[in-house]
Amino acid sequence: MTTTQRPIALIIGAGDHLGAAIARRFAKEGFHIVATRRRGDLNTLVNEVQTLGSEARAMHSDARDEDQVINLVETVESELGPISVLVFNVGGNVRFSITETSSRVYRKVWEMCALAGFLVGREVAKKMLTRQQGTILFTGASASVRGNSGFAAFAGGKHALRALAQSMSRELSPQGIHVAHVVVDGLIENQATKEFLPDLYASKGDDGIIQPDELADVYWQLHNQPRSTWTFEQDVRPYAEPW
Repeated sequence: MTTTQRPIALIIGAGDHLGAAIARRFAKEGFHIVATRRRGDLNTLVNEVQTLGSEARAMHSDARDEDQVINLVETVESELGPISVLVFNVGGNVRFSITETSSRVYRKVWEMCALAGFLVGREVAKKMLTRQQGTILFTGASASVRGNSGFAAFAGGKHALRALAQSMSRELSPQGIHVAHVVVDGLIENQATKEFLPDLYASKGDDGIIQPDELADVYWQLHNQPRSTWTFEQDVRPYAEPW
């Protein structure tokens, strides 16, 4: 039974930074937010969404697990209503030299970036196809288009996610479903990144770090594009970030 009259945005990887910012951005527009992550606090985000005057449901779910993904999508559709927007925002950024990259690390990163994107995208597409409408947005990275030293696993996973998004866009766009890929080409403001890449972070200067709330606007804009001008890929980088 449908329990909300609001459009639903399913955010996979609703972390404390970009994922939460995207959730808040859609909540401001009246969306019911379904926020998921494998583990960690989601209550803070739920409270933020409610403060904005909208509704939210938090669900811990592993997007790499096929059964969990199927159950997640079925639960949302049957208990809340049709998913209007899917945002896949799972990360997986690790740094190892190629000789120190174990098969376990490489496989895990691929599962987080690529396999999870496939599973979630497939299950949501099944629902959207019955309605001939919907938006599916994938979060990419610099590693989606170029592999950097020490990031073989991350680049492999993000390249695969981009290829998935391209294939899905070509298949689903003619059937009314907008699939887009956002290349986040720069550092996003958060404490984890500051600790992970301290020297690079410190070198960026004023406005050289992407602000999550400002980046979230890009996702909202993509969702609102008219069908005659759908964008597949949006590059986002700070003004001073080199190409």
